[in-house]
Amino acid sequence: MTNPPETVLTQSTRVFCDGATDIRAGAALGHPRVWLEIDDKGYVECGYCDRRFVLKDGPADTGATASTGTGNGQQAA
Repeated sequence: MTNPPETVLTQSTRVFCDGATDIRAGAALGHPRVWLEIDDKGYVECGYCDRRFVLKDGPADTGATASTGTGNGQQAA
């Protein structure tokens, strides 16, 4: 049995994912950084690692997300 993909709760509709947030060696063990935009569904999934970014208080926020905070969902500058 495999673990379900990680879910990150974020306050920004523009997030990035490099697949290596929790890896000590950093992006060398992840995937290329991609910028993702959360749309009216209230979430977006990374095409590389299936990590799901859910907009806090958005339509997909069920209150049952595995991770909270901005995690890999840092806001765009």
